[in-house]
Amino acid sequence: MSDFSADRADTAIGQTGSVGSGLVIRAIGWISAVLVFAYLANIVCTVYFELPGAFALFQADAEGGVSSIVQMLIYLAAIAGPIAFVIKTPARSLRQDAMALNGIVTYIIRGCFWAVVFIGVVDAAISFLRVEGFLDAVVGEQLSGDLGRSRFRGPFVHVPLIILGFLIAIRSKTLGFHWLGLLVVLAELLIVIGRFVFSYEQAFQGDLVRFWYGALFLFASAYTLFDDGHVRVDVLYAGFDDRTKGLVNAIGSMTLGLSVCWMVLVFGMGGKSDIINSALMTFEVSQAGFGMYVKYWMATFLAVFAVTMAIQFSSTFVEGFANYRGEPGKREPTPSGGH
Repeated sequence: MSDFSADRADTAIGQTGSVGSGLVIRAIGWISAVLVFAYLANIVCTVYFELPGAFALFQADAEGGVSSIVQMLIYLAAIAGPIAFVIKTPARSLRQDAMALNGIVTYIIRGCFWAVVFIGVVDAAISFLRVEGFLDAVVGEQLSGDLGRSRFRGPFVHVPLIILGFLIAIRSKTLGFHWLGLLVVLAELLIVIGRFVFSYEQAFQGDLVRFWYGALFLFASAYTLFDDGHVRVDVLYAGFDDRTKGLVNAIGSMTLGLSVCWMVLVFGMGGKSDIINSALMTFEVSQAGFGMYVKYWMATFLAVFAVTMAIQFSSTFVEGFANYRGEPGKREPTPSGGH
């Protein structure tokens, strides 16, 4: 009887330890994802609204104040919030959290997909009307002059289209990369037909191809990671069992994957003169006279890439430990499939 009781006690201790480690893994996954949004919020406050920043509290020569305290609280909330969520939902599995994190990535990518489609079509149409001299007749001389300035076209044309794209993404459940790929092909085909059949080619046509192709390449990276579609150098990995593969994916995501994403965010958005912020703040456009006004948005593609990949790496971290622990419901990657 005592041996049976001891076995039950050992089993209970093992289950408690398993649940505890699962909570820690879930918390780390959510914190690593939410911290990305906290960082972006602080960058907006510091770079775009010129607030002193959260870490001004620890600098003797900096003026901190209430704004710095609020910005620091954003970081603290990004840590405390996920911990509280995990503690309140102990019954959630690692796989549920992994799929929830992937759902965030999927929504961001869907919204960005629709946004670049709308911006590409509308901006190319405006550029065509400008270069052919029709814009004044269509929208009037005053508005035509305003549309010729990137500081007007960005906030009053592009931003509403971005909002529309994210609203549509709430209802739409497909990512549509194949459609974006088709649009790239059609845009390039129009260049070929225009050049060799009608001897017609303008700068905005090449801008449209680069705009959509850049979006296709950078937005699809996180989706490809989810479906394990990236090229691997399978010297050792291919021979591992599922548990070992899960552990390798988890450790690699947290150490190698997230570090690259944070390097892009820190060095691309850390200050006003960094590549992403400088392009956005000046509404940078190409030097071509009647090209599309989308160069500054192409700089933000790097930020979208880093954010979506960071969240997807967090999802992979959690899912990797789910595989390592042998949780039921293992997902089989489908590189040729879709959401």
